[in-house]
Amino acid sequence: MAFWLFKSEPDVFSWDDLVAKGETGEEWNGVRNYQARNFMRAMKVGDLGLFYHSNIGKEAVGIVQVIAEAHPDSTSADPKWECVDLKAVESLPRPVTLEQARGEPALKDMVLVNNSRLSVQPVTDAEWAAILKLAGS
Repeated sequence: MAFWLFKSEPDVFSWDDLVAKGETGEEWNGVRNYQARNFMRAMKVGDLGLFYHSNIGKEAVGIVQVIAEAHPDSTSADPKWECVDLKAVESLPRPVTLEQARGEPALKDMVLVNNSRLSVQPVTDAEWAAILKLAGS
């Protein structure tokens, strides 16, 4: 299993919006960055990720699961854009802010800390454990 981070502006699509989708989840569509798309192409059903509120809050707030592997993005007529489907698994006991991540030595190499603009990114096993520890899990 691999770990990932998915960023969304909460005023566009929030953690609560994904939670409301229930077991059917939601297509993680609208990504128009080749690197982020390629990360989604590498995902497998069952992989876990962090749901991160960008712009407003700048914090990881929940855990998601990949429930469908890469497929054509329904919001694009261009077949080069693909996405995965996600469902909410659980809220983090405490949100983990970008500021906290930047202050945690174990996260100094995390993509989020060094390239906070990338909307879909990998998370190492050690980074996953550090984030969950900061969240009180």
